[in-house]
Amino acid sequence: MIVHLPTIKQLQYLVALRQHGHFGKAAEACFVTQSTLSAGLRELENLLGVVLVERTRRVVRFTPLGLKIAEKALRVLRESEELTDMARAEGKPLHGELRMGVIPTIAPFLLPAMLPRLREQWPNLKLFLREETSQAACDALNRGQLDCVLLAMPYSCGDVEKAALFDDRLFVAYPRGEAPADSIIEPGAIDENRLLMLEDGHCLKDHALAACNRPEMRAEATMMGTSLHTLVQMVDNGLGVTFVPGMAIEAGILEGTRVDARPLKSDHGFRSIALVWRRSSPREEEFQLLAETLRQITRDIIPGLAANDRARPRVPEPAEASG
Repeated sequence: MIVHLPTIKQLQYLVALRQHGHFGKAAEACFVTQSTLSAGLRELENLLGVVLVERTRRVVRFTPLGLKIAEKALRVLRESEELTDMARAEGKPLHGELRMGVIPTIAPFLLPAMLPRLREQWPNLKLFLREETSQAACDALNRGQLDCVLLAMPYSCGDVEKAALFDDRLFVAYPRGEAPADSIIEPGAIDENRLLMLEDGHCLKDHALAACNRPEMRAEATMMGTSLHTLVQMVDNGLGVTFVPGMAIEAGILEGTRVDARPLKSDHGFRSIALVWRRSSPREEEFQLLAETLRQITRDIIPGLAANDRARPRVPEPAEASG
């Protein structure tokens, strides 16, 4: 008796449609035409003898059974990818493709200096980078769209393993002349009514608020910035104060500005930068090797950051108030 089973391609079409909720976007994600994707899903429904998706002109609506099968298909696809990963892990380490997610408060400050060194040490590694917020990166990791993520901890990312790289100290940035005389800023000295923070979705905001242990800050802060560079420009123009990680200061984010930064005084005044991967991944040894490589590179290119210790980035010298 011949049993016809769904193909991997059909399952990929189904999962893509579930993720994007739109035939055109799902087809684009699968690198096929919309008609090809639609035909593949029709074939899957005919094979299973059930309706998975209700099609209308405006809405793509999954049936209850369609939702269950899409979730199961996602797990099947992840398992099939891990078959390839197992074979790759038996070969040479850090060879071939690796899909890494990086959050926006790390990517522009670490990657420009890190990537050339990484290519030099592992020339056969084909690294594909994807910059996303913490939640989006973790979702992509758990869906199997990413192999690993450079993430700032603590952060709940699901059933993952992690390797700590270094601690990144938090600083408070002030317009020139407004910084307190103290070399280290007490959380209670921060005016929550002038606090500028990143919009929701960026874990740096949560790390900073947790370090300050002042719940009222979340309600009072003016959350306006879409990026750290935007926040620094706001501070430079006297609009308020913000939090900046030491990594960004070492990378020169304050150069050319009239912004002074002071370390935040807190037992938790830092975030831990880590490499994160799925606990079920067969490539753990490879990720551990990659993590050690990143630690070594970080020690060389950013001396102000301490690997596996609380970072002590260079603190800019206090400037005299103008006028």
